[in-house]
Amino acid sequence: MKVLVTGPTGFTGSRVVPLLLKSGYQVRALTRATSDRSALLSALENADYANKNIEWVTGDLSNAETLTPALRGVDALVNIASLGFGHVDNIIASAKAAGVKRALFISTTAIFTQLNAGSKSVRLAAENAIQASGLDYTILRPTMIYGSNRDRNMWRLIRLLRITPVMPIFGDGESLQQPIFVDDVAQAVLRALQTDVTIGKSYNIAGRDPLTYNQVIDTVAATLGKRVWKLHLPYMPIVRVLQFTERMKIHLPIKAEQVLRLNENKAFSYEEAQRDFGFSPRSFGEGIGLEIRNLK
Repeated sequence: MKVLVTGPTGFTGSRVVPLLLKSGYQVRALTRATSDRSALLSALENADYANKNIEWVTGDLSNAETLTPALRGVDALVNIASLGFGHVDNIIASAKAAGVKRALFISTTAIFTQLNAGSKSVRLAAENAIQASGLDYTILRPTMIYGSNRDRNMWRLIRLLRITPVMPIFGDGESLQQPIFVDDVAQAVLRALQTDVTIGKSYNIAGRDPLTYNQVIDTVAATLGKRVWKLHLPYMPIVRVLQFTERMKIHLPIKAEQVLRLNENKAFSYEEAQRDFGFSPRSFGEGIGLEIRNLK
């Protein structure tokens, strides 16, 4: 079976592509001319299986003149590239023009946020378009993905906890988190693609158990062998200050939306994914232990 993978060189894509190859799929990888292939090429170089061959094609999700030819001759589309950039209508049209029916899309549980996030409406519209497309689609919605120094959240937390004995926390730290290890996302992609019962369905996928943010801090600190004191700060005054700096075009390492999201429960059941394609994620303790050991 031949698949076109979009976003193959990204954090998640560079874990999905080797797994597809190892499982016997032929992979055509769509990248922009400016894409950095080094992480994926390094992963393949270190792989212990024979099939490491990728067919590379250059194109852009916003350009049907490059996307439609890239889709011709494949059996399925695996769209790991973000749905938050408004390209989904073009992706659907190109898939249909190329005669591709089977398609798997990575979305995000961030569509369930109660905040007025800028990309929420774009992602919701993308999912609606996919569901109405007539394609044999599957949508996977991971929670926050972590697992290497390419992730945007846990790696920053690890670096901070390595150097400071005091961890400022905006809010009480009791909101639930359920981050998912990147290799569990890759396994979910493979198993959902292999399982016909997933066609026409959307699934939330998450880490094994929800934890409070306080528990996340404690788990990372314990894995690092560090003792950390948590300093809880009222978060709304900080949000207002950050909103002001953003209006003033002052760029800080953290945004108001991130602080608000930190104080929003982000726990999700993955029961349907477990039932339909055997999704079985690892615990946060296990995943963060792997990340820290790999970084050493």
